[in-house]
Amino acid sequence: MRTNPLVQLLLMRLRLLWRNPGVLFWTFVFPVVVSMVLGTAFERDVLGPVKVAIVDGAGAQALAERLATEPELAVLRLTAEEAHRQLSQGKVAMVLVPGPALELRVDPSRPEGRSARLLVESALSPPSADRKRLRATPVSEPGSRYVDFLIPGLLGLSLMSTSVWTMALPLVIMRGGKLLKRLGATPMRRGHFFAAFALARGVFALLEMVFFCAFARLAYGVPMVGSYLAFAGVVLLGATCFGGLGLFAASRIDSDESANGVFNVVTLPMVFLSGVFFPLERLPGWARPLIEALPLTPLNAALRGIMLEGAGLTTLAVPLAVLLAWSVVFYAGALRFFRWV
Repeated sequence: MRTNPLVQLLLMRLRLLWRNPGVLFWTFVFPVVVSMVLGTAFERDVLGPVKVAIVDGAGAQALAERLATEPELAVLRLTAEEAHRQLSQGKVAMVLVPGPALELRVDPSRPEGRSARLLVESALSPPSADRKRLRATPVSEPGSRYVDFLIPGLLGLSLMSTSVWTMALPLVIMRGGKLLKRLGATPMRRGHFFAAFALARGVFALLEMVFFCAFARLAYGVPMVGSYLAFAGVVLLGATCFGGLGLFAASRIDSDESANGVFNVVTLPMVFLSGVFFPLERLPGWARPLIEALPLTPLNAALRGIMLEGAGLTTLAVPLAVLLAWSVVFYAGALRFFRWV
């Protein structure tokens, strides 16, 4: 019984992907290492006392004693030169210079400086009955931690990088070795060839999703608030979109050296701008519309929306539409500019 050519091409792609140690490492091992390092670091990052420095001199001892009543302050007595050096290096959040009028030296660009000022003002103000009744209770619930924010972003990053590299690099190598030219001269349907690449990428994307979800739940208790089926649909759409980007980027490249440069140019900006490691709110407001238009940004937003907030596909219509639009652009560009030689 003759096997369908598309099935043969798909099995060939899956075997090549599975037997490639680099693909397995960047797909499964690297994201786990990053999530363990960052997740564990922030999981243990219990806020300690805010460090402030008092410049030695008249009044320093009395000021230190008053600030010692605030348990969230760690007070250091330093020389003026050492205090200035530690403030510039970020080792202390504020420098206090005693005198007729207490001088507070603080870097306004650092959030710790604002916290230090509020704590110092609280320690130096007269105590009140209301303040004595206040009690702080640390809270760390699944869904609100940094690791919960990180895991969907890492999945989006993995979908982007593995889609681009596993779709594009083999084409570049095959073109450089004249294999594409030979395949193009065979009776093979070109649609089958590209469909095998896309289907193999979809299978690996689902494996990535299952692996990420299982690891996140077992290692950190990251919840899946929404639907796994909707989550899988977004994962497949993301893999399809970035697979198209990979095909488009590899349309005319014929050397590994050129490929590395082009692939880094199209992926690296999204690694740092699309909210993988930190919220978009920390980026300048004027750049937000451009950043939200990058394909990885709506993918991360959709993954986090389903996993952490239980959002449905209709709620995520805008980011999914952006992903779909980019998919059309990438595949149309690949079909228009792709060459076999």
